[in-house]
Amino acid sequence: MANKERLFSEFQAPTTQEWLDKIEVDLKGADFQKRLVWRTNEGFNVQPFYRREDLKELKAVDSLPGEFPFVRGNKTDNNLWFVRQDIDAQDAKAANAKALDILNKGVDSLGFKIPGKSVSKEFIATLLDGILPQYVELNFDTCQRHCVELATVLLDYFKQKKYPLADLKGSINFDPINKMLLKGKDTSSLCAEVSPQLIAALKELPGYRCIHVNSVSLNNAGAYIYQEMGYALAWGAEWMNILTEAGVDATEAAKRIKFNMGVSDNYFMEIAKFRAARMLWAQIVKQYGVAEKDCKMHVCAYTSEYNQTLFDSYVNLLRSQTEAMSASLSNVDSIVVTPFDKPYETPTDFAERIARNQQLLLKEEAHFDKLVDVAGGSYTIEHLTDAIAKEAWKLFLEVENAGGFLAETLKGNIANAVNASNDKRHADAAKRKEFILGTNQFPNFTEKSEGKQPVCCCDTVTNETALPALNTERLASQFEALRLATEKAKKQPIAFMLTIGNLAMRQARAQFSCNFLAAAGYKVIDNLGFKTVEEGVDAALEAHADIVVICSSDDEYAEYAIPAFQYLNGRAMYIVAGAPACSEDLKAAGIENFIHVKSNQLETLQAYNAKLGI
Repeated sequence: MANKERLFSEFQAPTTQEWLDKIEVDLKGADFQKRLVWRTNEGFNVQPFYRREDLKELKAVDSLPGEFPFVRGNKTDNNLWFVRQDIDAQDAKAANAKALDILNKGVDSLGFKIPGKSVSKEFIATLLDGILPQYVELNFDTCQRHCVELATVLLDYFKQKKYPLADLKGSINFDPINKMLLKGKDTSSLCAEVSPQLIAALKELPGYRCIHVNSVSLNNAGAYIYQEMGYALAWGAEWMNILTEAGVDATEAAKRIKFNMGVSDNYFMEIAKFRAARMLWAQIVKQYGVAEKDCKMHVCAYTSEYNQTLFDSYVNLLRSQTEAMSASLSNVDSIVVTPFDKPYETPTDFAERIARNQQLLLKEEAHFDKLVDVAGGSYTIEHLTDAIAKEAWKLFLEVENAGGFLAETLKGNIANAVNASNDKRHADAAKRKEFILGTNQFPNFTEKSEGKQPVCCCDTVTNETALPALNTERLASQFEALRLATEKAKKQPIAFMLTIGNLAMRQARAQFSCNFLAAAGYKVIDNLGFKTVEEGVDAALEAHADIVVICSSDDEYAEYAIPAFQYLNGRAMYIVAGAPACSEDLKAAGIENFIHVKSNQLETLQAYNAKLGI
């Protein structure tokens, strides 16, 4: 007879209030809201824990995978996604050789970027020679004015080869709105003119999506998560309006739209973003009279370029792996992992191999492709899904009430709003409110650029009447420019830690100061401690220090800081680590430089470089 006794039935489940009471005891009087409640950039609070009762008002948790509104994904029996790699197809033969090679290395989705002038039967025949499109998802990106021509050429090629047209899957990236955002040029006339023609040209290829929402561009320009999602929904709705007004059936229009979305390293929030996006998109499409089964959102996720770095670039692997995990666990349809070296060079074969293997690891070793909606039922993620959906929906309605996404793009409001977020994030990074591991936090002290230079992916807008364009400057770019400038100096500045007094405080402040100053590429020298300030200054000068940082406790600065400054006598830059109560007295004695947790790190280091003649 089976034992029906409930496990741990003798224990009474604690209430939420009991948990809160216990937390307050552990906090020892510290403010719960300040210590444990996280205020997101999306405008809502995240609690340190959630319980079943927090989800009682959420309707979406009752749906199943594959069911409207698809918050739990479009799939019902697995979580398979396409492992995609994009190829620059300037040369058809070389691109074909590369494609055939990587198809044997785990890729099952190819993206080809084709010059508009190269679109022809001969080019496509060479490019796709030996590739069987019924087994591989094929994606194409070319000049917007050549998309219809490309569609016609592809269809003729597939027919000539007698491939099963109904089984072929792929896309043609038609999105003039994205070009407007990136280049600041008004190409809006192409939207209504070309899109119906393109859909008609692909009529015999039902598995090809050709109308794209490239919100990955917003992600790479520093948009917050709710911004990318809210704008992506408005972008998609704009396409539904354009297509239906042009006479395209709403169901057909919905089936032709594809979302290329970015994914940042905010792990749980990104999982929630994709779940919420599917849910809201299904509700939007349904309003056009589309049957619920056809309201699915098709997403290709790109790991972000915005948070990648030139220095300590292998950390980019950690970032993109976290991002790929978020995308896969949130049930997207395909993923592109950005190679770790893209910020400073055309990705090498090694970097591309690692990028492919990052996805293969998730499939073959972590088995993420076997489980449907792993996140479903997680109290935290279900709450985040609902919360981010609400914020994105507010933004969606704002755009709709202002005339729609295209109108807002033409007014410059979309680019300006995202650029404002980019500026805010750069400002936060400068103050270390937003961490960049290996750049503004815990830099590699001994690393050199070894000739690496940032690759500019920005489109320069020279037309005076052009629209505002997205600023795609990476988050680490200003710190990288600072460090590269330091490398070019005749002498690498040496920062010497004059540690004295209280052991715990001097060690903590020396570690902080080393990390702070090494972000500029300075050589930092830490020390165990000195008995007198004279001994410390003499050791610094013997080490040919350009900067002397006194590291002690707040109370002891009153005793040590001024004598050390006077003994140094201008023979090196002098910095006090911290913001002691006696700061005004120290300033009155002529001490100008202080570094502490509230310092603007970027501006401070730029000023130091200027003083050092860099």
